[in-house]
Amino acid sequence: MENESSSSSNSNETPPSQPLQSLSISPQPQMSVKEKFDIIRSIGEECIQEDELERLLANKPNPICYDGFEPSGRMHIAQGVMKAINVNKLTSAGCKVKIWIADWFAQLNNKMGGDLKKIQVIGQYLIEIWKAVGMNIDGGQVEFVWSSEEINSRAHEYWPLVMDIARRNKLPRIVRCCQIMGRSEQDELSAAQIFYPCMQCADVFFLKADICQLGMDQRKVNVLAREYCDDIKRKNKPIILSHHMLPGLQEGQEKMSKSDPSSSIYMEDEEADVNVKIKKAFCPPKVVVKNPCLEYIKYIIFPWFNEFTVERKPENGGDKTFKSFKELADDYESGELHPGDLKPALAKAINRILQPVRDHFNNDPKAKELVKRVKVCTFDFCLYFED
Repeated sequence: MENESSSSSNSNETPPSQPLQSLSISPQPQMSVKEKFDIIRSIGEECIQEDELERLLANKPNPICYDGFEPSGRMHIAQGVMKAINVNKLTSAGCKVKIWIADWFAQLNNKMGGDLKKIQVIGQYLIEIWKAVGMNIDGGQVEFVWSSEEINSRAHEYWPLVMDIARRNKLPRIVRCCQIMGRSEQDELSAAQIFYPCMQCADVFFLKADICQLGMDQRKVNVLAREYCDDIKRKNKPIILSHHMLPGLQEGQEKMSKSDPSSSIYMEDEEADVNVKIKKAFCPPKVVVKNPCLEYIKYIIFPWFNEFTVERKPENGGDKTFKSFKELADDYESGELHPGDLKPALAKAINRILQPVRDHFNNDPKAKELVKRVKVCTFDFCLYFED
């Protein structure tokens, strides 16, 4: 998809409000099925099933992709930047993306104390972040759908579907899906949280989704949707396209944690915050596997800029621009590239991506007012912004 590189990382110019033209290109009518497949497939760490995806693209030029999120707190760059990259890839390949704003689900999961009004304010704030970072929402191919509104307006379709899914599954099968809520099978679950997977499974069919484009942590409930197709003898199953989950910045953190501000970069972090977090991040020399700094570069920086520039003193090898992650990984593993040079370059690249978001919330009156409303939603959120 990306056909235009960014300016050099050495530039001191303020980044544009839309970071890269390549992130907002329109679908190309002449694009072949193979080209569309390659773009869409590049998003997923796993695809169930590739042959089904190829058939779908051959028979349906504009498939519906379902994504969703709980408005439950801060947005880290995996949810903010990676989602913008993935959505823009999907729309460039002709897909229509429905982003399910799961406000009722956040209430079921007892987020924000179960206060739906607070949850909806957070949802509005997160949508505003995606707009600011450059998600391509102007062409009509991206639709934000509030679960509370849509379910209420089509209750006669939704609830019989949820009930049928619940009726066809044993309790242990549903409990195994509780990972989608950030819970474990050992947690003491409320009745509402037991019902949650049945509802999320129903969402796939309710939204008429051809592709489920969610994280690997949502895989179990998407598989449940395919199993439901077997039960009801439905031929066309939803294709599961599960994207990679970025780890936390500290050693041993397989997944970012909202309860640990040091574990990830957040979309509202200031430049100094980013610099400190990256400086303290786990980044062992010559180790590529399970190195969170290298994962940020692989899944965020390269897809965004198509390159990664490291500034070094001449005696340390001088400046170098890497054109692929493999090239960078080889240098890092050999010791040619040191964490002391990689980290400042990573922080600089992240700050370039986030600057339009900061500018938007500092300069746009409506956005500034929304931030004020977000601040009063919860005490925790107030602390996050005031620290």
